[in-house]
Amino acid sequence: MVKVLKKSGIVEDFNDNKIKKAIEKSAERVVIKLTETQKEQVCIQVKNSLMYTDIVPVSTLHNLVETALDTVSPKVAKSYREYRDNKASFARMLDKVYNKKLSLNFIGDRSNANADSAIVTTQRAIVYNELNSELYKKFFLTVEEEKAMSEGYIYIHDRGSRLDSFNCCLADVKTILTNGFEMGNLDYNEPKTLDVAFDLIGDIIMSMASCQYGGYTISEIDKLLAPYAEKSYNKYLDEYYNIVSEISHHSSKNNQKTIDKNAHNYAIKKVTREFEQGWQGLEMKLNSVGSSRGDYPFTAVSFGLGQSQFETLCTSVALKVRKNGQGKKDHEHPVLFPKLSFLYDKQLHGEGKKLEWLFLEAIDCSSKAMYPDFISCTGDGYCGDIYKKYGKTISRMGCRATLAPWYERGGFTPADEEDEPIFEGRCNMGAISLHFPMILKKAQLRAKKENKNIDEVFFNELEYYCNIIRDIHKRTFDTFAEKKAGTNPLAFCQGGILGGHFHPEQKIGREFLRPMTASFGITALNETQYLYNGKSLVEDQSFAIKILQYMDEMKKRATKEDKILYALYGTPAESLCGLQVEQYRKMFGEQKGITDKPYTSNSFHCAVYEDITPIQKQDIEYKMYHYCTGGAIQYCRYPINYNKKAIIILVRRAMDMGFYEGINLQLDYCEHCGSQFIDCDICPDCGSQDITRIERMNGLIK
Repeated sequence: MVKVLKKSGIVEDFNDNKIKKAIEKSAERVVIKLTETQKEQVCIQVKNSLMYTDIVPVSTLHNLVETALDTVSPKVAKSYREYRDNKASFARMLDKVYNKKLSLNFIGDRSNANADSAIVTTQRAIVYNELNSELYKKFFLTVEEEKAMSEGYIYIHDRGSRLDSFNCCLADVKTILTNGFEMGNLDYNEPKTLDVAFDLIGDIIMSMASCQYGGYTISEIDKLLAPYAEKSYNKYLDEYYNIVSEISHHSSKNNQKTIDKNAHNYAIKKVTREFEQGWQGLEMKLNSVGSSRGDYPFTAVSFGLGQSQFETLCTSVALKVRKNGQGKKDHEHPVLFPKLSFLYDKQLHGEGKKLEWLFLEAIDCSSKAMYPDFISCTGDGYCGDIYKKYGKTISRMGCRATLAPWYERGGFTPADEEDEPIFEGRCNMGAISLHFPMILKKAQLRAKKENKNIDEVFFNELEYYCNIIRDIHKRTFDTFAEKKAGTNPLAFCQGGILGGHFHPEQKIGREFLRPMTASFGITALNETQYLYNGKSLVEDQSFAIKILQYMDEMKKRATKEDKILYALYGTPAESLCGLQVEQYRKMFGEQKGITDKPYTSNSFHCAVYEDITPIQKQDIEYKMYHYCTGGAIQYCRYPINYNKKAIIILVRRAMDMGFYEGINLQLDYCEHCGSQFIDCDICPDCGSQDITRIERMNGLIK
């Protein structure tokens, strides 16, 4: 009797019934019914092959079954083989997930600066994402796509979440709030006061943001909240008049003017307090309550263009609350969320203009808290052109992502001169970044081998990888179109995303996704330029700009052909910048200017070690910035003993140049005594090592 040696080391008697059951399952997977004769034929062939064998390893037995099946039914043989391969793949996959779980216990995970891997919910989310990422590679990507990703030529961001939901968005909170909405098991009425509006907005953010995987932005929140502030104002006016009427049932005409003035002052004071408490409450909620994704939602709000009393009050109080910080008395420091963005209009905020005072308050806040960043509405480039023509702002989705225009009636292009772009209620469907240094190095080796022009070979290689990304984006849209609306009720059922008024059981469909964007990420242009001619971006940007010109033309052509709004995105390579160096070393070895630092340079930025002035940095990055219309940021680092007048000059210069400008500082706080300092791991005043450090990381603040 032949014995079978199992993987576990156990030895069993050969049993042909197990073979029959296994091949029956393989036949069922390809909808084929094997006859008893066919099954018996397979078993006989296997036994004949084992005629002079005492013990056979189970792997050899499987090979014999595959060979026998090939003579009986090639389709069933293929199904059997694929099942074996899948079992082996799942074993490797689960081993990788298990190792990730172990590493969380002993090492932690800092791939996302916004997620605390010490927390149980975060650990669960990381393990889930690890599994989902492996499933994505195994079952969604083609062999060619998986190879491009594994070798490092492309990087697919957020693999563990891409097929579950959309990436970042400009949420249409106004539509959700107006006339009431459903959330969870409750029906909510539209808020009648400012404090209730703040509470509901916080709950909406936590619920909706946890069902996506990118930045969640509320655009022009000053204009959104102003009507609710007015409702509170009117409530407090009535309250004051009721109090006065109880004290006195009659008053003179002159006395009535005094009463009206006092009523106004009373109501404004109360509304201001509601704004203060509202912003404080929102900050506390967004920085203390983790989402079901395991992180704190990357939320952002923009403001600054509202000119009415309540709109400017909203902005001013938000800046004051952020500047003063949160925490116990004498230990306050700025929080991270929501990210604040100030919308700058030169005709409103320029020197001597109506709202210059508000801009100066924003500068003062940024000099102490690094937020707000500043978005140019009237400067050079795409965003300025849109604002000047249509009066529409383009707030950033999270840290920097920007939406391409989608026109109300014409879609990809305006139907006529009256057609206008829509931005609120739209989202991005994910980003895939290109590793330009690796693509260039591959092209250099090929050009040398084939004696061809390096530029021609490089752009052929680049087109190859761009087409791979296009195919992934197209399938992502097609796959996501099959999602049911109930997977994100506030987005798809309550109007948080444009056109999102489906029944929870409805599929959202491909047409619904047409206004959404998909991004090609730009990384490591500084290293690419150096690899091309030995010069950094500070010395020469010509080849980098040539790449961006190609990418821009490719984007326009692909948008037209694929009917998808593609965008070029200056990738905030938070952890990717380190991975790219490792990938390059593995494929091509060590190389000066590419792998002699533990990171690549973020998107199109000059290297952080370059000795240049902020003005030089703005000038060098200007042209490259404006190619990345799908998302980019420009920022300068200032010392802690900053010159505020210099910050004002540089930000105004950035606004004229059309930048999305950040003020980069490092802020250190001693949690023991409340001291503030810079670059110290031990408090210089009390010696405590309980230090909180806030700094910008590739456009994010952590």
